[in-house]
Amino acid sequence: MSITLGTKKLTIEDVVRVARDGEQVELAAEALDRIVRCRAMLESKIEAREVMYGVNTGIGEFSEVALSDEQVKDFQRYLIYNHAAGIGEPCPIEHVRAAMLSRVMVHTHGHSGGRPEITQTYLRMLNAGVTPVTCEKGSVGACGDLAPLSQIALSLLGEGEAFYEGERMPTKTAMERAGIPIPGLQARDGLSAINGSNLITGMSCLILHDAERWLKQAEIGCAMTLEALLANMKPYQPQLHALRGFPGAQKSAANLRAVTEGSDLRTGKLKVKVQDAYSMRSSPQVIGAARDLLDYARKQVEIELNGVADNPIFLPDEDLVLTGANFQGTPISMPIDSLGGALTMVSVLSERRLNRLLNPALSVGLPAFLTKGAGMFSGLMLSQYTAGMLVVEQKTLSQPAFVQSIPAAADQEDFVSMGMNSALQTRQIIDNARGVLGIELIAAAQALDFRDSEPGRGTKAAHGAVREAVKHLDEDRSLFSDHNAMAEAVKQCRVLEAVEEAIGPLKSSWD
Repeated sequence: MSITLGTKKLTIEDVVRVARDGEQVELAAEALDRIVRCRAMLESKIEAREVMYGVNTGIGEFSEVALSDEQVKDFQRYLIYNHAAGIGEPCPIEHVRAAMLSRVMVHTHGHSGGRPEITQTYLRMLNAGVTPVTCEKGSVGACGDLAPLSQIALSLLGEGEAFYEGERMPTKTAMERAGIPIPGLQARDGLSAINGSNLITGMSCLILHDAERWLKQAEIGCAMTLEALLANMKPYQPQLHALRGFPGAQKSAANLRAVTEGSDLRTGKLKVKVQDAYSMRSSPQVIGAARDLLDYARKQVEIELNGVADNPIFLPDEDLVLTGANFQGTPISMPIDSLGGALTMVSVLSERRLNRLLNPALSVGLPAFLTKGAGMFSGLMLSQYTAGMLVVEQKTLSQPAFVQSIPAAADQEDFVSMGMNSALQTRQIIDNARGVLGIELIAAAQALDFRDSEPGRGTKAAHGAVREAVKHLDEDRSLFSDHNAMAEAVKQCRVLEAVEEAIGPLKSSWD
């Protein structure tokens, strides 16, 4: 299968398929026509010597500097050289592929002015698996992701490095092996390749996809812990959440009910408290709030994914050139930053439930630290230390980056979004969240091993998935292997897959 660009809106699932799964991409004929028509308009204006930002003028603080006809030809090359100014380790390949797809999508609208060869070269690279080596840090999220997108754009000159067929090599070599012609850069081509927040957008698509799947597993972990702690199940009834009205809480409560369906807790066979602690009974409200934010973040990111993020913007139907700030990353940095805080909040809740599983004063008869050999053995005592460390790091990373503007370019760019910081922070928060939740899943499975009651069908499936990754802790052993194995199982969504195979799909934030 392949995805055709230029006929319909892209979704985050489309981005995931291209970025991670290597799905092929093609350009719709009507999109190519739009690109060609826009380029013709641009070339006519260049011939008429109409002044256009970034075409026959400098950029940023140099926007008032006019370029000669000879300089127009060379300016785009020097623009890319100058702006390829990042630092640090290479971005993951999937992030660069997502960014390239996002940039191509901007071109399909026919308002960017670059030659069609630029768009087609990126498509050929995506389809052949040629991925430019791109430093992870350097973008301030306005005028777009200039540093990383410029490193990607070096490939249009046959320069820089690229990953191809599992190797890192000079881009020229990769392009030759893949049979992709190097288009070079002419007027406007370089700026049309870099003037948008496309790496932030691509990363955000992958973050949203992963966050949704993590939240489902957080609900599964919560359900396991509720069963292990003999929870009162009244706080999860649909009537309660319908009365308040938040969609996320209603979906979260529905998922908790679905996972615990068939449990002895649901039939009233077990004696329970009149009211449980907040970390248990307010789980739908807290996870639900994260779900509602995730839904909003998806709407924002998909608007950006399908919008015209460029400068200047060319309108062939009106023979008009508009300069503005459609490259500004704040509309996506704000929700992605906020999502990081929401995921941290759900992780805090997970750690608090872990505490109740391990503390004999709170665990409703479970052995201290979930070990039968208390004194000789410490059980999962130190697992809580690790979870605590991860949560504190998440809290530190939850300081919003979108309010941290530092002016640049002689104050021509005196407010920037810092959206790359937002995306990098939230990605790390999700990575930590997998570890925190993995530890709760280990503890919940261990606790359920000590209970004689019948768990729900979903809970039973989740327990089985945990046991495939981590065995029961009979006597103390080094726990780092268990922690890492379970975090990887969460990343691979093995618990989610097992539960949904047993009981059917859980509700998502955008159902």
